[in-house]
Formats: sequence, C-alpha cells, structure tokens
Amino acid sequence: MIDARIKLHHLGLGLTLLAAAIGASAQTAAPAAEAPAAAAEPASSLAFNAALTSDYRYRGISQSRLNPAISAGADYTHASGFYVGTWLTSIRWIKDAGGDAPMEWDVYGGYKGTVGPLGYDVGVLRYQYPNHELAISPNTTELYGALTWQMVTVKYSHSVTNLFGFDNSKNSGYLDVSASFDLGDGWSVAPHVGHQWIKNNGDASYTDYSITLNKDFGNGFSASAALVGTDAKKELYATPSGKFTGRNGVVVGVKYTF
Repeated sequence: MIDARIKLHHLGLGLTLLAAAIGASAQTAAPAAEAPAAAAEPASSLAFNAALTSDYRYRGISQSRLNPAISAGADYTHASGFYVGTWLTSIRWIKDAGGDAPMEWDVYGGYKGTVGPLGYDVGVLRYQYPNHELAISPNTTELYGALTWQMVTVKYSHSVTNLFGFDNSKNSGYLDVSASFDLGDGWSVAPHVGHQWIKNNGDASYTDYSITLNKDFGNGFSASAALVGTDAKKELYATPSGKFTGRNGVVVGVKYTF
C-alpha cells in the first residue's frame, strides 16, 4: 500500500448558450427582410458533465482500487478565455492508505488563449479529500501550463504543496505529451505519455502511457476505451490485498455533457 496515489483532472465540455442578433429592415417601395445577422459571441457558457468509468486512473495509477468510479463536474467559461470549474469522483485509495475519504473534490481555474499558431492554457488546480484523516495531508495544489500546436499538447504541472500525501514532496512535477487525431464520424484516437517526478521520493517516480479511442455520439453522449500502463514499482503502488494499481489494463467509460 502506498501513502498516496497519483491522481487528474480533468473536465467536460457542455452545451453553449448562444445569443443571436437578427436584423430586418423594410424598403420604402416594397418590404424585404435582410439576411440574419451573425450570431453574437457568447459572453460565457456553463456546462455540466457526469461519467461512469470501469477504473479511475490518474496519471496511470488507479484511484479506485481497479474498480468502477462515478464522477460529475461543472465548468464556467468566459469569452475572454478565463474559466473555472469543479469535479468530484468516487475513490478508494485514501481508505487503502488508512484514511476515510470516499471522494475526491477538485477545484480549478485558469486562462486559455492563442499566440500565433500556438494555443496555451495556464491555471491552478486544487485536489481536496474531505475528512481524509491521514497523518500527512493528501490535499494538493498544482500550477500548470500547456502549449498546443495542431493536434499535439505538451503540459507541465508543478506542485506547490506536498504531492498527494508523499512526505516532503513539495515542488514535484509532472510532464506529459498527448495528441488527438480525428478519424472522422465522431471517432478520434489519443496517444499519451507522461512522467511523474516526486521530490525526495525518487523510488516512487514513474512513467505512464496510454492510447485512447473516443467516440462522440452527439447530443452530449460520448464513450472511450483506453489501454493504460506504467513502469511504477509494484511494491509502492499496491493495495492492501496486493493489487498493483499501476498495472497494464483496459479502461472503458461513458460520459454525458449538458
């Protein structure tokens, strides 16, 4: 059993409320309607999501003891690029570590924009485990920054607190590279590789990798299937019953965004 599990975040897009401006005018000789004006840029959007997955993996490590997990979240986005959101999910790793928190609650905010051909995203993410009762708090705060070019995204997350209950682990970091390839008809495939450095806990550092097939069915429904694995040390990432939470596996999920 480890002292903590590496967790992510993550977060859904929903229906956008649009305000449309439609203009019409009349000619003096004969009435004639003009073409509708272009839709106005929405000042903001609010989206909700709910999901069920066969295993909650975060950075390759199971947070749900290799069992199913349920989650829900909300995201508010402003037209300027600023956003805030929250996400909750069921977990089991806190109980495996000797605590008593069945839930993870994430709160985050940031700003997205573009510079030439590059997209960027910077923000802060707080992971909370209410009533965890662990000797070393698993509550974690990370700052993150990401750059996207075409279909490829590079992201770095930096902890400004201890990382998920690892002692003296402030200033740990996670670097990952991912991509998304559109296959058409709502299908896409997303490869990923990442590395977690845990400061002053070198044996617990590891690399994770995955490839995910996604299907967007429309009307807010989507599904995914992923091959996930890590090179983490089994003795450090095992449940009390001996299950290796970083083992290779298939994770499937369904999601509804509204």
